[in-house]
Amino acid sequence: MFFMAVMACPAEENPANKQEDLANQPAPKAVPVEDLLPNFDAAATVFSRSEQFRISGGDAATRGTAANLAEETKDELLRLAGEEDEWKVPIRISLRGQPGDLAPARETVLRLTFDENGYVMELFVNLSRGLRNEPFKRAVTEVLVYAGSLRDRPKVESEVPLAVPPWVVEGLREASAWRLKQTDRKLYEAQFRNGGLFKLDDLFALSEADYISIDAVSRVAFRISAGALMMALIEQPDGKVGIRNFLAEVADFQGEMPALLRKHFPDLNLSEKSLEKWWALQLADKGTAPLTESLSVIQTERGLEEALRLRHKGEDGLLREIPLAEWASLANLKEAERIEAVRLAQDDLLRLSYRSFPSYRVLLLEYQSLLSDFAKGSTKGMVESLQALTETRVTMVAKAERARDFMDWFEITRARETSGAFDDYLNLKARLKSRPNTRTDSLSKYLDRLDPLFTVPGEKKAEPFDFIPPPF
Repeated sequence: MFFMAVMACPAEENPANKQEDLANQPAPKAVPVEDLLPNFDAAATVFSRSEQFRISGGDAATRGTAANLAEETKDELLRLAGEEDEWKVPIRISLRGQPGDLAPARETVLRLTFDENGYVMELFVNLSRGLRNEPFKRAVTEVLVYAGSLRDRPKVESEVPLAVPPWVVEGLREASAWRLKQTDRKLYEAQFRNGGLFKLDDLFALSEADYISIDAVSRVAFRISAGALMMALIEQPDGKVGIRNFLAEVADFQGEMPALLRKHFPDLNLSEKSLEKWWALQLADKGTAPLTESLSVIQTERGLEEALRLRHKGEDGLLREIPLAEWASLANLKEAERIEAVRLAQDDLLRLSYRSFPSYRVLLLEYQSLLSDFAKGSTKGMVESLQALTETRVTMVAKAERARDFMDWFEITRARETSGAFDDYLNLKARLKSRPNTRTDSLSKYLDRLDPLFTVPGEKKAEPFDFIPPPF
């Protein structure tokens, strides 16, 4: 999703036909206008349930969907902050274009205006890729933060540009998604284990323009980091009161972000180190898997491979790990030593059974039985039993892979719209084509002269930058 807050509106401008011009306007600030939509068509306009949102453009179904999504986004934000719906700033959403049109550089554009009745927020949404739920709800969340900060502000022309940092918007969206169980815990686990791509200073410093330019992986890491910080703030004593006051002030705050956080969340004792600590604890907490979450077949296999090891301390005093399949090398140990050799493996299998893939639980019981028999010295038929269990596991893995491949095939062949997974690549390709870097050094000139020698007559010449060159 591409979004830019653009809030300057000259009095003579007609916003009904100026979406492209909005993207090039200066830093956002409110200026007066006489008439926002002089060609207002009541028949092509839908009011949302609370009447804060007025949606125009597009077809009737799209307008209705936009109205429902906007209200749903507001309800999520209100529940997150524990706030009542007492809106004062209306929001006008203008749907432009239709699916299949050439996608613009920015999918949504925001503008703030005011007239004799007060402030009005305007959100322009391009429908070239349809009305996509999450990008639209992100834009509405940002509009709502602006609207909340303007609720008690006097109606004057603003000399201070308003700006809601991307981490605030992404943090609110991710906190709502976590509350609704619509996010993936494993992302928090990976972020915590790897230390994350973003530090807090990077999180606060990232501007909207920088957010637009980062790749998809960095965007996910940014959202998880922002969500963890936002949830750490909300879960503090009086956190909902603090977040309401914080959101009311953040749009026009010009100082350092930690100072604003200290003001509204004094219980955190927000020094630089303590804020990092709270943030890391939130990532660790959200990344911890509950016992009710089952592992996949592949994850269970990995855990089983690690568990099926016999541990024995050799004559040199060093602990040796031997795969269970090589149990015969320890068969001559005394019973006490055999019991000690299987103890850790039995403990690992027990812990794995809590979250293993359900069909593996019978196998885990059989492995436990074989370990007990080995400890007692009863190893008759153990080779055959281990071989049978291995064959069963191979069959289960093969079936799981076939099921995964079938689901991938089904999703690909039944897809009715693009997923957006390659948007970053396509946008980069478009930027490279629009700004070709023609080199004039001797080597480049030599290669240009050689190029016709390797071109087949009549063959279409490849356009420049049809691929992304390797990073060297």
